[in-house]
Amino acid sequence: MEDLLVTENPLLLPLNKEKTAYDGFLCVQDRDFRIRVLLPSDLQLKRARLHCCWQLRHLLREYELIVRQRLQQSAQLSTFLLELKTIVEVCMKSRAGSFAIPPPQYYSQLISEMETLGWDKIIFLDTNIQTLKLKAEDSSGRQHTLSIKLKSKQIKYSQYWLTEEDHVTGSTQNQENIRVSQHPAEAPECSADLPVPLNLTWTPQSSLELLHSQFLLLLESLAEFWDVLDEIDQKTWILEPEKPSRSDTVRRVAIGSNVSIRVEVDPRHPKMLPECCLLGAEHVVAPLRNKLNANMHMWNPDSSVFTNLQDVLEIEFPSPTSHEKSSFSIECGICYSYRLGTAIPDQVCNDPRCGQPFHQACLYEWLRVLPSSRKSFSLMFGECPYCSKPITVKMVTQAV
Repeated sequence: MEDLLVTENPLLLPLNKEKTAYDGFLCVQDRDFRIRVLLPSDLQLKRARLHCCWQLRHLLREYELIVRQRLQQSAQLSTFLLELKTIVEVCMKSRAGSFAIPPPQYYSQLISEMETLGWDKIIFLDTNIQTLKLKAEDSSGRQHTLSIKLKSKQIKYSQYWLTEEDHVTGSTQNQENIRVSQHPAEAPECSADLPVPLNLTWTPQSSLELLHSQFLLLLESLAEFWDVLDEIDQKTWILEPEKPSRSDTVRRVAIGSNVSIRVEVDPRHPKMLPECCLLGAEHVVAPLRNKLNANMHMWNPDSSVFTNLQDVLEIEFPSPTSHEKSSFSIECGICYSYRLGTAIPDQVCNDPRCGQPFHQACLYEWLRVLPSSRKSFSLMFGECPYCSKPITVKMVTQAV
C-alpha cells in the first residue's frame, strides 16, 4: 500500500518517520493542489485531518460531506486519495472556467454597499456576486431595472498553501489563468432599457448607491418622454412595435383602415414636433400629408404630442375604447397573415377600389417572378395581385 501511495502521489511526502503527517500536492488533470494530511498515532483515517489550499477548498465546497464520508470509510490513505481525485475531477468538469474567490474584504465592502442601498432595491444577485439587478421607480410610478456587472480581469495565479489563518506560504509554481474581481477599482458595466446612452460616472470611491442615484436622475430627465409615449399608447391603436419597450422611440399609430402614421419622438425634446411619416395608399395619405405641412405652425410645445397630432392632421385617432384593433389588422393579400416575423402589411394598392395591403417582402417576391415586372434602381414595378393595377415596392435587402 505504501508503494501505491508513492506511485499514485509522488508529490505527497511524509513529514516524519512515523508517517503520521503528509504534505505536498494532489495532482488532478495537470493541476496541482496543495494538501496536508494529519493521521493519529494508530494511522486510522477515521480520526485523520485533511487540510487543503483555498482553491481546492473552494472547488470541494459542495462535496464536503462526501469527502468526510470517504475519509471515515476508507481503509488506507492511498485508497482515500484515489477517491478524492475522482471527486475533484467531477468538480473540475462541472466548473469549467474558474473564477477566483475574492478576499473577505471584497464581500464585506459589497455587502455594506448593498445594505446602504437597501436590500429592497436588489431584485437579482448571482451566486458569484458579480451581476446585480437593481430596481428603480420614476416620479410617475414606472418601474425600471438597472443591470450591473462588476468588472473582472484575467490574471495568472499560483497554487499557494493557506493555513487556517490564511497566511500564504510555499511554492509559486503551477500558474494558470483565472478571473479576479476589480470592484471598486474599475467601473462596472451597466445597462438599462433606455432610449439614450447610459452614461454613469464612476471613481474608485464610488458605490452601488451612487450608481442607483445617478440612474434615478437619468430616469427623471426622461419622464416627460415616457409620459408622451404612454399617452399615445393608451389613447391610440399601436401597430408597431407590438410590445413597445422603454427604449423604443417610434410608434406606428393607426389612423384608419390601411392608413397609419409613423411617429419618432426625440427623448431629449419630447414635446417638439416629432419626425412623422404617413403610410398607406397615396389617395388617402396625400390629403393628410397636405394638412400636416400646412398646419405645422400650429404645433404647441405646451400641449401633448397626441393632442398636437390630432390638431395638425385635423383628425381623431381611433382609440381602444371606440374601435377594435381587428379593424386595422388587415391580413396580407399574399400570405394571408398579419405578422410576418416582426413586419406587418405596409404596402397598399393605390387604387381606391382595391386598397389591398401586402407585406413588403411578400409583394417583392410576388413581383420578382412575374415576367411583366421590371426593376429600376431600388424599386420593383408590377401589377397588384388583386386588381392588376400598377403597384410599386422597394426591393428587399438581402442579408449577407
